[in-house]
Amino acid sequence: MEPSQDVNAVGANRDILCNPSITGVVFWLPIVALVASGAFAIPTGLRTAIWAASFGTMGIGCIINALRCRRLHCYLTGPFFLWMAVLTLLYGLGLWHLGAHGWSVISLVASAGGALLCFVPELLLGRYLSK
Repeated sequence: MEPSQDVNAVGANRDILCNPSITGVVFWLPIVALVASGAFAIPTGLRTAIWAASFGTMGIGCIINALRCRRLHCYLTGPFFLWMAVLTLLYGLGLWHLGAHGWSVISLVASAGGALLCFVPELLLGRYLSK
């Protein structure tokens, strides 16, 4: 067996992204909450809380997954989503100014950054880091 296959087998056994239930709660539910709260006119405080909690949940989920199975993109997306949670809080509390379309800017950065960090590193370097 090649070393890369062994790393992939061990990583996949511990990868929470291979468990649909956990993936749904930790990643898809926050994404649905982000989209739904962004699509409707809701108070800024509520949007701030939903977005910060959603980004925080995904960030913590990614960091836990990186530690569990050494999934490459989780090392990148974990800190990225945690920073998005902090920036969302700063914007929602009026401490960081993005202009009239700030929520759109945050959603664009989160969507583009999340997609790039999820797919590009693994296409170039593989799914799991070796020990």
